[in-house]
Amino acid sequence: MADFTVGDDDFRIDGRPVRLLSGALHYFRVHEGQWDHRLAMLRAMGLNCVETYVPWNLHEPRQGCFRDVGALGRFLDAARRAGLWAIVRPGPYICAEWENGGLPVWVTGRFGRRVRSRDEGYLDVVRAWFTELLPQVVARQADRGGPVVMVQAENEYGSFGTDAVYLRRVADLLVELGVGVPLFTSDGPEDHMLTGGSVPGLLATANFGSGAREAFRVLRRHRASGPLMCMEFWCGWFEHWGAPPVVREPGEAAGALREILECGASVNLYMAHGGTNFAGWAGANRSGPFQDQGFLPTVTSYDYDAPVDEYGRATEKFRLMREVLAEYADGPLPPLPPAPAGLPPGRAGLTEWVPLAGVLEALGDPERGASGVPPTFEELGVDRGLVRYRVAVPGPRRPYPLSVTGLRDRAVVFVDGVRRGVLDEADATLPEPVAGPAEVELWVESLGRVNYGPRLGEPKGITGGVLHERQYLHGVRARALRLDAFDVPGAVAGLAFVPVDGSGGTGLYRGVFEVGDASGADHAGLELPGWTRGFVWVNGFCLGRYWAAGPQRTLYVPGPVLRDGANEVWVLELEGAAAPYVRLGPGLPPRAGCESSAVRP
Repeated sequence: MADFTVGDDDFRIDGRPVRLLSGALHYFRVHEGQWDHRLAMLRAMGLNCVETYVPWNLHEPRQGCFRDVGALGRFLDAARRAGLWAIVRPGPYICAEWENGGLPVWVTGRFGRRVRSRDEGYLDVVRAWFTELLPQVVARQADRGGPVVMVQAENEYGSFGTDAVYLRRVADLLVELGVGVPLFTSDGPEDHMLTGGSVPGLLATANFGSGAREAFRVLRRHRASGPLMCMEFWCGWFEHWGAPPVVREPGEAAGALREILECGASVNLYMAHGGTNFAGWAGANRSGPFQDQGFLPTVTSYDYDAPVDEYGRATEKFRLMREVLAEYADGPLPPLPPAPAGLPPGRAGLTEWVPLAGVLEALGDPERGASGVPPTFEELGVDRGLVRYRVAVPGPRRPYPLSVTGLRDRAVVFVDGVRRGVLDEADATLPEPVAGPAEVELWVESLGRVNYGPRLGEPKGITGGVLHERQYLHGVRARALRLDAFDVPGAVAGLAFVPVDGSGGTGLYRGVFEVGDASGADHAGLELPGWTRGFVWVNGFCLGRYWAAGPQRTLYVPGPVLRDGANEVWVLELEGAAAPYVRLGPGLPPRAGCESSAVRP
């Protein structure tokens, strides 16, 4: 057992000054079978602590329906085995480039703009969630022999609002439910953020990627004493579909880390190891000064240009940061664990398929009957997946433009069974007019909910209506196909697969590839040449979204999901494919340095 406290100038463990050298590693972005290796990589880098968020929506997808909350506890136990302290950031909002900032859709759908405020109904569901979650943390606090030394109250609230009553209620709730280690807040090093996001009596920390001396100078205006800490040192950055890759030069990042440590501060590398947004859990952003413009969905990989890459390998950034951290270590650093091995090159032919309409018929929710306006994903209770909307164009009438208002995010449109185009928020009108009578189908997919800023919690699907000329079309029917439907044991096996006919249409494709010795492979990389957009599963494990828009071309396959002999791969293609196979191999080569001019400071 250890007594971790916040002193006037530093952190203390049993009265002894200690500097926290932490790295972010999210348990939900790394396969559990790989936790021990990735944590050992952090320890070998020179870190003495690991930090993780907790995504509420992953663990309570529907109110009162809790799913593997114990994963957090098992991760904290793994951190303890690795010789690391732990910082836990339970939210309830986490950002993290995660779907809806970690808030469940049943919460944002019900409370809307009242989330992250003192609203009693919202606080009631937060209390119920924390009551379920926090025993995993409380039992593993440092004073009980566990690794947990600090817990965050909310997350970067100063970037969102000024409800000091709400922040205090969250902090008090954490204490009431048993959290006894120090609480803290974290915000950008700007006066308005620290004013809006800090709580009197709680440690305030700052998040930034460079300029440590100036950042801590601003922080000191708000906290005259207490240890300095950069709770998120952005040593890399995330990427968006359709945008250039983002890479930070290793030497520059290591220099910024050195500046933090020269200030006498503690640090949390964000990310030390990023991992992967499996199963469609990647979030999204909006551009513009008020996050009110272009929609920017986040890619499946959360490599983050981190020192330990998505494949668990040490990079040049790792080597340079290890040299810096070694100067602040209590003794020699542990050796690196064995380098992860990849799967040898191969390919899997996809020989069977079910058209998308057949998948919806077998695995979809019951169709919602005709309504005056299209129901949103939230009204249908859908977090990740797609919805088929059907509506009739009455006639006779001459051809008029057909468009969608409030489309979020992307729709493949069929008129009388013939594909007529792909629409998105920026281009929501079919290129050719539509005459009546006609039957219109719109297969709409959410590409990830906004995780940061004032558009947090915005609904998905058709949030306005379907227009023919300027006239709304009413009597819309809707049927959802949830990603979770593919997780039900035997669900896919029960589909009526037929041989691939070469048409390359939308639907679920299935194939098999052989692995001689799965125990020898930590990972594989899966490429989809000729495919457009959709999701991939290997042995029932959802790797996440692929999209020809790039920049990501290879999906990460965790070694623990592979097995000796036959391995099954499913590809759910939502727009159209040109090649009925996928390639597998060792994955992307290790990064050697900066390969892009798109650099985040």
